[in-house]
Amino acid sequence: MHALTELESAFRSLSGDREFEKELDGILKDYVGRESPLYFAERLTEHYKRPNGEGPHIYLKREDLNHTGAHKINNAVAQALLAKRLGKKRIIAETGAGQHGVATATVCARFGLECVIYMGAQDMERQSLNVFRMRLLGAEVRAVHSGTATLKDATSEAIRDWVTNVESTHYILGSVAGPHPYPMMVREFHAVIGKETRKQALEKWGGKPDVLVACVGGGSNAMGLFHEFVDDDDVRLIGVEAAGFGLDSGKHAATLTKGEVGVLHGAMSYLLQDEDGQIVEPHSISAGLDYPGVGPEHSFLKDLGRAEYYSITDEEALEAFKRLSQLEGIIPALETSHALAYLEKLCPTLPNGTKVVLNCSGRGDKDVQTAIKYLKVE
Repeated sequence: MHALTELESAFRSLSGDREFEKELDGILKDYVGRESPLYFAERLTEHYKRPNGEGPHIYLKREDLNHTGAHKINNAVAQALLAKRLGKKRIIAETGAGQHGVATATVCARFGLECVIYMGAQDMERQSLNVFRMRLLGAEVRAVHSGTATLKDATSEAIRDWVTNVESTHYILGSVAGPHPYPMMVREFHAVIGKETRKQALEKWGGKPDVLVACVGGGSNAMGLFHEFVDDDDVRLIGVEAAGFGLDSGKHAATLTKGEVGVLHGAMSYLLQDEDGQIVEPHSISAGLDYPGVGPEHSFLKDLGRAEYYSITDEEALEAFKRLSQLEGIIPALETSHALAYLEKLCPTLPNGTKVVLNCSGRGDKDVQTAIKYLKVE
């Protein structure tokens, strides 16, 4: 609790700090490459037109164009600056897909901070390219063999390290999960996604989006897009989880669809758990959605009825991965592909001209190895 209380007061003291905001904005602009485009996906839109020529208009918020290829860097940069303000010289982080690990290693190189990344041994195998990237960037990657050797175990290890070394160390948690103030803090650092989207929508069609769609693992890219629009009741918020081999297969990561309320990593939220309250191992073809919990704020939005959550199987996600690549020349991350796949179900139900903004949360270079095993590309 001491570590969390200290972090919360540091965050509160910075929230009105002009200097901090100016420095952060400068780095987001010149280093990360913000703002990211709101791109009209013309051929994808065409693809979902009905025989009578009607259909929704689909826009992609191009977080995949950020430095390091995903939204993760927004939060990593901001927390590294926060750590500097706190006088912490050592940074730790957990990672599943390796994207948050790469983003953290990147900002540590940029700010000259010592960096240790905890990663499940199983994920290290699946994402060996990202492991090399992190090491190339100067980070130490520590394999976690306990439990399921995936993201939840890496998170537990990182929390243990932080509590032991809190005087010298800042823990950059990579999603809107974990103990307060992390869900709030990570949301605030990603809120730039939604803020830009509002401004860009106004410029492009003089209004707001009608529907926002994003994939949900822990849920930071979705929260970053949704947060700006939570009070706009006329904007639908749709989160898409991983149904893995199918919701009834027992091998999925659809926490909000199939989970029950429980406590994990210091937050009460929906969880995949058995009768005894033990964590059930999730499955998704995408390492970044393979988390047995979900951010507490997503659970709140679900219970409130403010956001809707659906799920997509591995197979549907792979189809969407291929579809966007071939229709738009954009290879999406497998995480993002889950959101893209949901368009198949969503678009036929939408009135003509509905403005859909889908958060293209990451690029798919990291997933090509995985896709090779499953996809026949002729």
